[in-house]
Amino acid sequence: MSDTPGEGPEAARPARVRVTAAGLGAPARPAFDLRPSAPGERATDPAAVYVRSLIRSQLRLGVVAATGFVVATVAFVLVLALVPDLSAAVVFGVPASWLLLGFGLYPLAITVAVLYVRAAARNEARYRALTVDE
Repeated sequence: MSDTPGEGPEAARPARVRVTAAGLGAPARPAFDLRPSAPGERATDPAAVYVRSLIRSQLRLGVVAATGFVVATVAFVLVLALVPDLSAAVVFGVPASWLLLGFGLYPLAITVAVLYVRAAARNEARYRALTVDE
């Protein structure tokens, strides 16, 4: 071992930094402000514009996915309610309408979730491509 300061494995390590959370009552400070500086003024910071665009895109995607799921679910339930023969039919001791709800709605929910995650990842990849190019 060398007794000379600045040599050895300790010299390569950066100094330790203590990271603490803000106090309980302290408001969280965003990395950058998304709001325009004055009312009626448009934000000109490219990062703020890109983040605002990503937020709008993800919100629009979430609303479309939720609306599509609700519409499909309501249509599915209406079909089951309007076709009374499904309640009379029994498969393995279980009403066919219950089986259709159980084996129809879960795949629908999983499909909507998978499509949402893929589209959200695509939105974020586009956002990253925009921010890297700058």
